Amino acid sequence: MPTPIHQLLRRAFEKELILDLEDRVRAEAVKAFEMVRDRSGLDKKRARELEGQARFRMMEQGFQEVCALHNGKLLDGGIIPNTELKVFQPFMRFEVDGRGVILGLAAMPDRKVVPIKNMSRLAGVSINYSLSPRLDFGGSGPKVGDVFALLLISRNREKAGLLDEIAVGVIDSGYTSFLIYEPVETFLAVHTGAQTEKPAALPVAERPKSSVTLRKDVKPFVPPEAPARKGADKKSG
Repeated sequence: MPTPIHQLLRRAFEKELILDLEDRVRAEAVKAFEMVRDRSGLDKKRARELEGQARFRMMEQGFQEVCALHNGKLLDGGIIPNTELKVFQPFMRFEVDGRGVILGLAAMPDRKVVPIKNMSRLAGVSINYSLSPRLDFGGSGPKVGDVFALLLISRNREKAGLLDEIAVGVIDSGYTSFLIYEPVETFLAVHTGAQTEKPAALPVAERPKSSVTLRKDVKPFVPPEAPARKGADKKSG
């Protein structure tokens, strides 16, 4: 069941933004691999280390450029709104009805694994304090002001230059676990209504059978949507 935070994220991050980000970070990962392979002249170990560093920096720049094209605003002076906390990574703010959702970029060691802490991410998750579960004696519930989310990326360990998973996640203020984690496929499926369509009606042959037994001399009921028998139209006429 989607929560208000899920709904806010989808309103802030339009489908076209997520699709463009996915395309860009995948392209930058391939470019970083080919650049190091073809130009560095390094041995395998050093080449792998350089590729990882180049991949993130190239994806980071692509991330900022794509977000800007979709009206994301780089944090003014690198300061988290309503705080004195400064960040050193590109955090892009999207606004929905006066509420902000700040999006950053982070690499995961593996799928669904919280990314390594750094000063910028720690500053970002601090604004998710009101989203973290706790006893609510005042009855006010979670307050939705600015929310900090991440575009999360894990590399493919088997195939160089490829990514394993891209996801959208929200980390709790204690930086211990995900409050929300959705692969982009899931995020986009809800955007396109694939999970909100009404289930299709069962075919006639699969409808549950009635527990009532018909007498032998009574013909079974034929649903109107069933294919007409030969001669049925003539008789009805």
